[in-house]
Amino acid sequence: MPSALQSLSPLDGRYAARLDSLRPYLSEFALLRYRVVVEAAWLRALASAGLPELPPLAAAVAGALDAMVDGFGQADALRIKEIEKTTNHDVKAVEYFMKEKMAASDGFAQAAEFIHFACTSEDINNLAYGLMLDAARKDVLLPALDAALNGLRTLAHAEAATPMLARTHGQPATPTTLGKEAANVAMRLARASAGFRRVALTGKLNGATGNYNAHSIAYPQVDWEALARGVVERMGLEFNTHTIQIEPHDALAEYFDALARINTILIDWCRDVWGYISVGYFRQRTREGEVGSSTMPHKVNPIDFENAEGNLGLANALLRHLSEKLPISRWQRDLTDSTVLRNVGVALGHSLLALDSLARGMGKLEVNQARLAFDLEANWEVLAEAVQTVMRRYGVENPYEKLKSLTRGKGITREALQVFIADLDIPPDAKAALLQLTPATYLGRAADLARRA
Repeated sequence: MPSALQSLSPLDGRYAARLDSLRPYLSEFALLRYRVVVEAAWLRALASAGLPELPPLAAAVAGALDAMVDGFGQADALRIKEIEKTTNHDVKAVEYFMKEKMAASDGFAQAAEFIHFACTSEDINNLAYGLMLDAARKDVLLPALDAALNGLRTLAHAEAATPMLARTHGQPATPTTLGKEAANVAMRLARASAGFRRVALTGKLNGATGNYNAHSIAYPQVDWEALARGVVERMGLEFNTHTIQIEPHDALAEYFDALARINTILIDWCRDVWGYISVGYFRQRTREGEVGSSTMPHKVNPIDFENAEGNLGLANALLRHLSEKLPISRWQRDLTDSTVLRNVGVALGHSLLALDSLARGMGKLEVNQARLAFDLEANWEVLAEAVQTVMRRYGVENPYEKLKSLTRGKGITREALQVFIADLDIPPDAKAALLQLTPATYLGRAADLARRA
């Protein structure tokens, strides 16, 4: 068996231990297990539908079915893969496995041929993937996103009033606070996470071309749509009434797009923090034995934010391909979705890996108050906006142009700006307020906005 060092994907090699939480939901083992879950749910529904040839499941059969689902393990998955070597069909191998597993149960003979009854493979697969993605979202991704959001809120509240020089177009601009900048991202992430949470995953159980053909020819008296709806909705999925052979995957596309939007917000934050570390607004706590460069001993690189950014980009490349490709199928069915769907774990794996790196990076940050104060004190020209706005209020002629002449491209000292203010023909109280203003106090309502995140 190849070792992790021989893995083609770093998700199963270098980063394997950091993604263990996702494997029960999106590995091939998980896909096999969820297929068994769906087949079992369909068999139970059929047994309760009053079909003459399929009475309610005998206690032994029902017990064996429950035990097979609840106790599904590695040996069961390996047995399905062994059967698949003969069938060369993954879903048919699951059907044969279930028949084999339950063959010894008293009363099973009557139920045997109702496993996978009237189903196409996609009836099983679309529900399995829906369950997998729904569970991965609820149990793994949303908790990780909530942790990222809590980290941003903590930073926003702790540094709500910490003055920081803003930069627009990379140039000194109207001051903000460090907390307000974290709050901006927190609010964006909260909205995007809520949207991701709301995406309703859909499912179908309607046969080879979506019309209940086989169902109806066998039992024309059964309300197959109602039966199928019950199974799908009991699984927590939204029932899709109109499909071809495949569930059209529009809901999956919405899910992947929603996650990609979250990742884009986090890329933006990673790049901003990288920049703040670069200019010294943040220091990074060091770890004993860790190195930042193979040749420069002084280096403490922002590696966690760089890793997060790289993995978010990889995730989005896959997520966008998934969302663009999966809703497209030639006529009533082609198999291009099948091989693509097998990569959903890769896409979500890179997203989760990025969230883990981001959490590590955020945990190392320390605010460098001295550097923040230095940059503010070195850029008194950012008060030109405040001065010219007050001049406008009191009707001083050409205020913008006067401040532009004084400050544009040259900067200005505290003393020179205060001489300019002292000569203004404005009310004394307005002049006094401007003379007391500093770059570190020209913050508007930034602190309040940060605390509201």
